Amino acid sequence: MTNITENCGVPELFGSLVFSEPVMRQMLPRDICAAIEHTIATGESLPSSAADVIASAMKDWAIEHGATHYTHWFQPMTGVTAEKHDSFISPTGDGQVLMEFSGGELIKGEPDASSFPSGGLRNTFEARGYTAWDPTSYAFIKDRTLCIPTVFYSYSGETLDKKTPLMRSMRAFDAQAVRVLRALGDTETKHVTTTAGAEQEYFLVPKELFDRRRDLVYTGRTLFGAHPPKGQELEDQYFGSIKPRVMAFMHELDEELWKLGVPAKTEHNEAAPAQHELAPIYASANIANDHNQIIMEMMKKVALRHGMVCLLHEKPFAGVNGSGKHNNWSPCTDSGKNLLKPGKNPAENNVFLLFLAAVIKAVDEHQDLLRISVATAGNDQRLGAAEAPPAIVSIHLGRELEEILEAIAQGRDYTEVAKDVLDTSVEALPVLYRDTSDRNRTSPLAFTGNKFEFRMLGSSLSIAGPNIVLNTIAADALCYIADRLESGDAPRTVVGDILKNHRRIIFNGNNYAREWVEEAKRRGLLNLASTADALPHYCDEKNVELFERHHVFSRAELTSRTDILLENYCKTINIEALTMIEMIRREIIPAVMRYSDAAAGAALRLEQLLGGEQPCYERELVERIGSLVSETMRLTGMLESALRELPNHTEHASCARYCGDTVVRIMEDVRRPVDALEQITGKDYWPYPTYGELLFGIQ
Repeated sequence: MTNITENCGVPELFGSLVFSEPVMRQMLPRDICAAIEHTIATGESLPSSAADVIASAMKDWAIEHGATHYTHWFQPMTGVTAEKHDSFISPTGDGQVLMEFSGGELIKGEPDASSFPSGGLRNTFEARGYTAWDPTSYAFIKDRTLCIPTVFYSYSGETLDKKTPLMRSMRAFDAQAVRVLRALGDTETKHVTTTAGAEQEYFLVPKELFDRRRDLVYTGRTLFGAHPPKGQELEDQYFGSIKPRVMAFMHELDEELWKLGVPAKTEHNEAAPAQHELAPIYASANIANDHNQIIMEMMKKVALRHGMVCLLHEKPFAGVNGSGKHNNWSPCTDSGKNLLKPGKNPAENNVFLLFLAAVIKAVDEHQDLLRISVATAGNDQRLGAAEAPPAIVSIHLGRELEEILEAIAQGRDYTEVAKDVLDTSVEALPVLYRDTSDRNRTSPLAFTGNKFEFRMLGSSLSIAGPNIVLNTIAADALCYIADRLESGDAPRTVVGDILKNHRRIIFNGNNYAREWVEEAKRRGLLNLASTADALPHYCDEKNVELFERHHVFSRAELTSRTDILLENYCKTINIEALTMIEMIRREIIPAVMRYSDAAAGAALRLEQLLGGEQPCYERELVERIGSLVSETMRLTGMLESALRELPNHTEHASCARYCGDTVVRIMEDVRRPVDALEQITGKDYWPYPTYGELLFGIQ
């Protein structure tokens, strides 16, 4: 039988543009290769003497694969990646050049850091910053450039990126997880790594239509748009047959990602028209974060080659399913054991129960941080709708696990629930066993077999922030558990105590139900409905102490991130409001008035022809348009006045609150009459492609 995968050349294609361990084994001396493999496996520092040897081999390999430049590829607080390209050339003095790359150039770079967000850590005139090689993440070639994953620091030593605190949080989790395992008698495990897998949702729209939507170009979402006659009501898009143009895009995207070592695995149509999803195989949280940044970049590039634009905004179309990014998180030992795998008898699996209890305790104590980690202006429009969990953080465990924990808390034996057989009433079908718990698609944090699925992330979000929080709060809970175990407490006693104190965070019901809001309030759970509600709590004293205790953020670094996120929220809302005003004044109202003039002319001709005050649709249309135009301009004036009253961006918290409470509300009001105008204005007059054209334009 022919092996289709091998026949397609995928094994040869996969990682072909990555300076991976197999490549290192071919190109590096054995001792150097062993040293870097040890660094990748343990996170320990690499001997500085190895840098020149690695740099030379990396340069030779990159040139062999067509690269002419190198860059330190880093992740500043903009949420996207950054890169400054330098060529390998070095003049010889006789009009010739050599291709060189030193260990110093590999290890450290000096970019201009003045224009990157710093949250007050530095002045704009203080331009110097440093990028430093992350040897635990493989270099790769993109656009004929050797990309070296790096961290990013200010001149004064504070981290200005997302990768550094993620690596710190992984180190903190590793230390506490090993303590717990040692207390349980495990003397073999040396390291525990948190793994992640991000399911990426996105929309594809025709580029020629995208270019005609000023709101999509400026903000990534439609600020106006009436609902089309058909949306997602028939549920015919979800997992449906993929259109040829989209399939061609997906195939090329897979190939580009496979070359870069990104294990793209699953792809399908999502719930809304023109919406799709890609999911990779899990990797360590650091690598998974790098992979997700590559995925988002490649989606945009490949889409353009197929005449489409990839939209990563959380809510590009009002009233249509939004896009999220489910972050699947679990801890794994250096021997490959998943510590959240229940095994055949979870009730007797102390390792599993303790790590499960750690997550329960962590999430209950730090609901605010999990909500903060997904707080953006775009995600505010998605959370709580029919496609995303609400802003109230809770955990879904399922019936079996909850009953096991209740039995432990009550000091009684657990009676195992036998699996039922599904009755298909078709003899030819195989026997299907029903799982002991269902999947809860409304839960913010759901246990799904051997991992937790954090479902609150927005599609454009870097997964670094949520994983920093998950790692740090779990590390803190594991520290508590390790202290208890080391003092002689029995594992089941510790698990029982945690459940007694933190069972309020467990909810297996419908998170969309109105009753849950009241129940959550009764339990004392937080309901931070908007970004403006959530972000100011980032620097609460308990959070500062948590991050400093585990050496993930200093107080200054945490304060700076709070300021950056609040400022970004304010700027996003301001850009959207200004775009809305420009679209109304320069394009929508002029177009509508031209149509109104045409309708008025038709009404006048009819009156002259028929005489008198006969019923006239055209006259009624003109009156209706006039009323909606007046309402639109009145509300647009209110929006302009609101922007003039906007607090200074340096007053971050008050500015965010004003944007959330005032500007966003007025923008919602402005939209209503404009969408009504779209529905009665002639197609040839309306200046923008409609929702129907955007969502169903790809065939």
